[in-house]
Amino acid sequence: MELIKYIIIDDEPIAHRILENYCANFSFLNKAGNFYNGFDALEFLRSSRVDLLFLDMNMPKLTGFELIQSLSKPPKVIVTSAHQEFALQGYELEISDYLLKPFSLERFVKAINKITSRGGIESADIPPSEATRIFLRSDKKHIQVELEKIKYVEALGNYCKVFHEDGMIICPDRISELEAKLGKDRFMRVHKSYLINTGKILSVEGNRIRIGDMEIPIGQTYKAEVASLVK
Repeated sequence: MELIKYIIIDDEPIAHRILENYCANFSFLNKAGNFYNGFDALEFLRSSRVDLLFLDMNMPKLTGFELIQSLSKPPKVIVTSAHQEFALQGYELEISDYLLKPFSLERFVKAINKITSRGGIESADIPPSEATRIFLRSDKKHIQVELEKIKYVEALGNYCKVFHEDGMIICPDRISELEAKLGKDRFMRVHKSYLINTGKILSVEGNRIRIGDMEIPIGQTYKAEVASLVK
């Protein structure tokens, strides 16, 4: 993935530290600057190109809204604010996401996934029309996995095993939650405990689907959908 250049615009130094620590989990995020008021940021943006702003709304002299409105072609914007009442106005300006302080790393990851997927920042590796990667939580980390490398998902109570070409990841997500995250373009639920990448199917025989060396059962509820796939 191409590097995504970002700047942080916030009048609170601690907010910069938190965002920097969160961004450090993503190798493709490249910080281009820190700004503690809107005027300094605006001056920088008039002569430098960035892909993403982490922008506080409630700042003295020049607010976040005023800064966005002053840019003829603003980059992607993730608002970081302690004030929920600004959310509606933010979305009217077509921001990418609105993070209400204090926000967790998990919520931050969702915002980054949003801008690097459908309608997000364009790059040679991520077409704007289709997400190709996802971040999965595992052992206090967020691991980036290419969707096409995922073979199948197996439910494990409140957790899931995600089997991919490079191994297996245990995620603290229910299978229904992963089903929603992975989407239906590539993935299909075939059993209450299994979600598969349809591009990895080797064969379908009776009530079994073969993916690699694994035979995955087809649940009664999902038989019609599988039948329509093979037709």
